[in-house]
Amino acid sequence: MDTLSGSAIPGGYGIRPPLVFCIDDPCMLARAIARELGIGLAEREYRRFEDGEHKMRPLESVRDRDLYLIAPMHGNGCESVNDRIMRLLFFIRCLRDADAGRVTVVAPYLAYARKDRRTKLRDPLSLRYLATLLEASGMDRILSLDVHNSSGFDNAFRCPTVHLGAGHLLADALLPFLDRERPPVVLSPDIGGVKRAEAFRSTLSGKLSAEAGLGFMEKYRSEDVLSGGTLVGDVDGRTVVIVDDLIAGGGTISRAVETCHDQGAARILACVTHRVPGKATPKLPFPKLEKLFVTSTIPWPDDTGESERIEVVPVEPLLAAAIATLSKSGTLNALVQT
Repeated sequence: MDTLSGSAIPGGYGIRPPLVFCIDDPCMLARAIARELGIGLAEREYRRFEDGEHKMRPLESVRDRDLYLIAPMHGNGCESVNDRIMRLLFFIRCLRDADAGRVTVVAPYLAYARKDRRTKLRDPLSLRYLATLLEASGMDRILSLDVHNSSGFDNAFRCPTVHLGAGHLLADALLPFLDRERPPVVLSPDIGGVKRAEAFRSTLSGKLSAEAGLGFMEKYRSEDVLSGGTLVGDVDGRTVVIVDDLIAGGGTISRAVETCHDQGAARILACVTHRVPGKATPKLPFPKLEKLFVTSTIPWPDDTGESERIEVVPVEPLLAAAIATLSKSGTLNALVQT
């Protein structure tokens, strides 16, 4: 059993600050967000039983309160994605039964977001099914960061959605490694990510005060087999910044790195938002990649021996700012950006 204790009410929220609950265990991301907000995590009890069942309940009144559930949805070796989703669904319903005022799920990485459309006959629409379950449990709103397809995200949910971008954070971390006299080429490793790459290129160009280039690669995937390798764009002698929403097995970025190197790229960097645990080792399998920038939505193991090539960009301040703004019914215009 684990009990998390709250702390003193900070200024700026009045007498009823938002209640932030941790769904994960341990909950380093939630603790960091709470610190940014200047509050402690709301008290809750979590128990896991011998047969795999679980129980989570709030240890303080949630009646008519504004609640934010920090809900990591990646598997971590001990718990699967589905274990975590089931725990979240039960806790949302428990809070609703306790007369919670408003329940916002904060999912830095949103599971099943990659399956938002049918690509084959009778394919499932997994993201829509997840949305239906969360809404049926009593969720009022969901906040996520760099989902695979923002349009698919908005269309899957019937409740209000908040989509934040990590592009500005990643661009700021990238700037010291770039030369304004020779702007980089921003490359999408597949055609589907061109819109994301163009938004990042625009952000980066503004910060550099110089126009970055744009390119993309051809990619097809069928039954987890990748094909296609045509690169559109001029990378010869240039610094290339590969941009993607996530890295799992590493195959997509590895192909892009090899192709850029073969076509004469001088340096190759990569920026991704989510490092999704998968079948591949978290070590970087592509030595020609100079550096990988990845956000803190999912922890990167400390024992990979790759610390010099990986820079973790914290997203806790961004998520905390969004929660603080929502809790005060403010506008998110300054935060909802790529």
